[in-house]
Amino acid sequence: MPERIDPKLLARACRRLRSRDPRLGAVIRRAGVCSIEVTGDPYRALLSSVIHQQLAGAAAGAIEARVRALFGGRYPAPARLLAASESELRAAGLSRQKVAAMRAVAQAFGDRRLSNRRLYRMEADDVVAAVTTIKGIGEWTAHMLLMFSLGHPDILPVGDYGVRKGAMQLYDLGDLPKRAELEALAEPWRPYRSIGAWYLWRHLENPPNG
Repeated sequence: MPERIDPKLLARACRRLRSRDPRLGAVIRRAGVCSIEVTGDPYRALLSSVIHQQLAGAAAGAIEARVRALFGGRYPAPARLLAASESELRAAGLSRQKVAAMRAVAQAFGDRRLSNRRLYRMEADDVVAAVTTIKGIGEWTAHMLLMFSLGHPDILPVGDYGVRKGAMQLYDLGDLPKRAELEALAEPWRPYRSIGAWYLWRHLENPPNG
């Protein structure tokens, strides 16, 4: 079974990252102990990720609340979501593409190609391979699922704009780092790259003289 994020791991990760990367260590001292919260329930996390794709937080939150209101204030089981009409879901604010993606998630879980238990037991690369077979689910969504729903401590979301911009600022790069450059910068963080990425987000929110 893969190692999971928990308070003891986070404390250990912070000590390791401070010793291996002085620049990141300064961010850790400023931001304090990492507070990644593992939410569990990959099925509902994937549905939420579809809603939040390419939307600002407030707009996505409003649509999410309307979608959940259709099903008694919660995300529905796969069969119930598949039974909902497209017009109902579109009226809640979902685009046709997002309706199709949410139905694809529900279909994958409904026919047992995927399950929360199976995803929880998989290694990270296998999770990425499994969920990105669903239309509308890409690598970024898979990485967010691994970090925040499944609690994998060594995920580097190479396509995340905030991580890339945080790295650009922290390491005085001339431009947003591409995948290979970001992977090289984060190599000393192993096996705690999820925690390192979290601190890049914090650096972006609260730079030293911000």
